[in-house]
Amino acid sequence: MGLFKRNPFGHILFVKKWLIRIFGAITHRRYRGFNELKIEGSEIIAGLPDKNVLFISNHQTYFADVVAMFHVFNASLSGRNDSIKNVGYLWQPKMNIYYVAASETMKAGLLPRILAYAGSISVERTWRAGGKDVEEKREINPNDTENIRIALEDGWVITFPQGTTKSFKPVRKGTAHIIKQYKPIVVPIVIDGFRRSFDKKGLRMKKKNILQSFIIKEPLIIDYDNETVEEIVEKIEYAIEQHQSFLKVIPAEEIEEHDRLNKLRKWNVDKKNISV
Repeated sequence: MGLFKRNPFGHILFVKKWLIRIFGAITHRRYRGFNELKIEGSEIIAGLPDKNVLFISNHQTYFADVVAMFHVFNASLSGRNDSIKNVGYLWQPKMNIYYVAASETMKAGLLPRILAYAGSISVERTWRAGGKDVEEKREINPNDTENIRIALEDGWVITFPQGTTKSFKPVRKGTAHIIKQYKPIVVPIVIDGFRRSFDKKGLRMKKKNILQSFIIKEPLIIDYDNETVEEIVEKIEYAIEQHQSFLKVIPAEEIEEHDRLNKLRKWNVDKKNISV
């Protein structure tokens, strides 16, 4: 690789490689040390082609989710099954991994701009501006979808089809249009624990000793020509476990809190009976 060789977006690969190495080394203990990242299904990664793969995932923080994916993907390609032990896997990282991010997020400060160089495809969100939803949706910038096409032709692309870190928000139809148009292999990922571990941006540690989960599922079976956008959207919602039907399942945290309160009530009642 030449010293000044660039990717299709003009980023110098030598610089990008060192950014991934440095930030990977800095962030490693956030997933293996301060907290523990439990990975499932990483054997799927090694069997994927080098290009035209689209990873879809639920979203919990701006940056920590993506950073975890860089760790898991590169560890898996280095032969580590469901483990990111020994950060040496980042010495020769996969250079054609990209992630879709809101342009306003990637311009919010020096650090996001640096992180953008590691593989961001910045897009203008049509439904949101300045951190708030807008009533009148803007038109899709054709350059955004073109950049995603370029990234898919060059390698792997990570996207968060809900376009927000809030749970159970609708999947945006734009992701389904991209799938129908460019026909990538679509690999779902379901993450959890990141919202409890980090602040909203995913830059600052909020709490330690949190179990973070990272589940990689089998690629979706999609009839690119005959399935409708709506059908693909629903398929995505189920795959990343953000369909409304999942709301009917009581979260484990809620059950644990309910049990804790019941034990507290019982202790208070027993104490009252003893005193009487």
